Amino acid sequence: MKIGVLSDTHMKAPDRVLNCILDDTFKDVSIILHAGDIVTASVLETLEEWDALAVCGNMDDFEIVDVIPQIRIITAETKRIGLIHGWGSKQGLQERILSKFEDDTPDLIIYGHSHVPFFGEVNGILMFNPGSASHGIHLDDCTVGILEIHESEINAKIIKIPQQH
Repeated sequence: MKIGVLSDTHMKAPDRVLNCILDDTFKDVSIILHAGDIVTASVLETLEEWDALAVCGNMDDFEIVDVIPQIRIITAETKRIGLIHGWGSKQGLQERILSKFEDDTPDLIIYGHSHVPFFGEVNGILMFNPGSASHGIHLDDCTVGILEIHESEINAKIIKIPQQH
């Protein structure tokens, strides 16, 4: 199973970059997950057209916070995946996120907030951050992720989205 993962779109409205991600980069995924900071309802509506599952982030408008949860746990193939945005400083972010799943630890936790792509184990738990799916003056490279679940394995790759899209 292939899963498209994005976070921190920080868009006031859907744009060419989001359309490129959804139409091209995620063209053959089974599901799309968004780890928060969607920002506006129009972007959420576009994601919902693709049946994306999302959580809210710290920069999301009240229209989003009122309709999507802060935490989700979904099942993909045989794996349980936790989805959360994150909050506060980059320092200690992964540990704060892990504390939210102490009572019900999934096989993988997807998070955002830091805009820093990451895939690896933290305190024995597999974690994945696709980075930020936005180009901007204060943001690093625009990146998204693809997760592949095959039997008992979870693999991830980070994909850089060119600015000219």
